[in-house]
Amino acid sequence: MKNTSLPALRLPIIAAPMFLVSGPDLVVAACRAGIIGSFPTQNCRTAEDLDSWMGSITDQLDSAGTGSNAPAPWAANLVTHSTNARLTDDLRLIAEYQPPVVITALGSPRPVMDVVKGYGGIVIADVVNMTLARKAADAGVDGMACVSAGAGGHTGHLSPFAFTSAVREFFDGLVIIGGGISDGFGVAGAIAAGADLVYMGTRFLAAQESMADPAYKQMIVDNGPDDLIVSAAITGTPASWLKPSIRAQGLDPDNLPPLTGTKNYTSGTSSIKRWKDVWAAGQGLQTIRAIESVPTIVDRIDKEYSTALQRVSQLFVPAR
Repeated sequence: MKNTSLPALRLPIIAAPMFLVSGPDLVVAACRAGIIGSFPTQNCRTAEDLDSWMGSITDQLDSAGTGSNAPAPWAANLVTHSTNARLTDDLRLIAEYQPPVVITALGSPRPVMDVVKGYGGIVIADVVNMTLARKAADAGVDGMACVSAGAGGHTGHLSPFAFTSAVREFFDGLVIIGGGISDGFGVAGAIAAGADLVYMGTRFLAAQESMADPAYKQMIVDNGPDDLIVSAAITGTPASWLKPSIRAQGLDPDNLPPLTGTKNYTSGTSSIKRWKDVWAAGQGLQTIRAIESVPTIVDRIDKEYSTALQRVSQLFVPAR
């Protein structure tokens, strides 16, 4: 039996885990604002750092309130690909701090299943195509984050609407859709299409609480979808990058040299640091016009979401 027993959220949103961007401040602010906050464990350089981060998050959220004032649950994101040499140490800390939600990425979710299910947590697998979605379902995950066309970072190619419908054909767990959704209108559309939650990363990248470089945040504000390129030349897997950040490294985004060596999802050791010097973003950046706090962002999304639902209710006249 799948565990889909999430507490009531203010909005059906996960502030998606972003490499070198999501940290304790962003996670806690998101949870206090009523949405699920998350971060990749690889944002911590060492297991000791991860121990400190998880302790800080749990302490702050435990003191944030109870009952109707309780914050939303938090999530840890683990790369289960073979390049993650620290997976064993990370899993040990997952077992200790017991995040309510664990999100796996770039590999099979099987390595985390026993640990997370053992304490009653929810396992969500990042998937970018139907093959991975079926494998995740076979592994027994509670939910899937269907990373679709328009997502920032490592992206998918399927329409979010088509992806949702296709996964619903064989999966009865949580369906989380991500890809270019950055306002409440998009959230309403995703929920109407059959998703349970929305994965929203880029919208929170320019938040005051994010760890992104100030110039990175400003680049999000200053640019739009036409300023993005999807390329596998940086990490070996297709990802959505900001063209201005590539040009800043002296490269032509339309003529990137091929990746040398094997796939690498970390910050790398070459002259160009993946993620650190070359910056990722999703197609929803057009609606981001200022660097703002998480509460301000969530308040705006909440109003947009309510407006969208009202619009649908006014347009739809049920048959008698």
